[in-house]
Amino acid sequence: MITGNKGEWSEVYALFKLLGDKQLFLGDKDIDKLEGFIYPIIKVLRSENNGDFEYSIQDEIILISGNEEVLKIPVDEFRNKALFLLNAIKENKERTFSVPEIEHFMHSINCISLKANSSAKTDITIVVHDQRTNQQPTLGFSIKSQLGSPSTLLNAGKTTNFIYRINGADLTDHEIEHINLITTRRKIMDRIAQIQDKGCSFEFAKIERKIFLNNLVLIDSLLPEILAQIIFDFYSSEYSHLTDLVNSTAEKNPMNFDIENEHKFYEFKIKRFLTDVALGMMPSQVWTGKYDATGGYLIVKENGDVLCYHIYNRNEFEDYLFNNTKLDTASSSRHGFGEIYKEHGELYFNLNLQIRFIK
Repeated sequence: MITGNKGEWSEVYALFKLLGDKQLFLGDKDIDKLEGFIYPIIKVLRSENNGDFEYSIQDEIILISGNEEVLKIPVDEFRNKALFLLNAIKENKERTFSVPEIEHFMHSINCISLKANSSAKTDITIVVHDQRTNQQPTLGFSIKSQLGSPSTLLNAGKTTNFIYRINGADLTDHEIEHINLITTRRKIMDRIAQIQDKGCSFEFAKIERKIFLNNLVLIDSLLPEILAQIIFDFYSSEYSHLTDLVNSTAEKNPMNFDIENEHKFYEFKIKRFLTDVALGMMPSQVWTGKYDATGGYLIVKENGDVLCYHIYNRNEFEDYLFNNTKLDTASSSRHGFGEIYKEHGELYFNLNLQIRFIK
């Protein structure tokens, strides 16, 4: 029996839905269909544990080839199975579950697992016809589903800790202990407020791990300082959506950019950062700036639509990431942040960066 969570079943749903629709719809920044932009699908490629399979669309027939076997399945079959699976995913309340009615069909089309082969860099690869250029690009996608819990774009870890120096009044050991023992619902915000009430200020000092620091500098030399401001604002204000945090930072203009002509310095640099994170940059590994085979995301919406965002259409991809992400608070005890500590006679306070999709 095949079991999986809503996100994993969404990968199979996306395969059925794309083959049933026979076309790929582009999404805008609000996760709506971009009017007038449709890619007819030529074929879908998927790696399974027992080989690589090709699903080619020819009129109303799907030709499935792999391991020298060729199957012919009507497009309507995929449309019907996609609708059934969508309802099954939405109605199920369990963390993991099976859909026995779909399993037989999956096996008949050589789809024997929920997730693509783990050695593959993409969840699904699609060859489309681009009517604007008359080209047939091969596009790789990671599948993100709105049918389950929101996924993270950048996972928390000690690698993503930003270190701030506490300047100003000298805090006594008793005051430090009192602040560190604050356990309110928004304890980190309240600890920051207490420190500021004592006449202290925060100054960005460094990032805990040098690899992540240098990855950020590679993308943009001012990115560490810009992110440090955004992260501090997240933990000390009501803002969490990246659009709000970036707009707030732009108003403060901590980097003293020349904004006389309203250049969007902060938005541009954060969009570049989000794109690099989405397409391969990880805090713990040296980033070369080269994107892996996953050039974009397929979003499975709650209503069943599947929308495409790809570096091939960079503006839409950047706008989607920028408008649909927020900063989130991870476990402070596990990742070592949110408390005052002493080092070489100076006081420091760590804040952590984690980015999650809004939905």
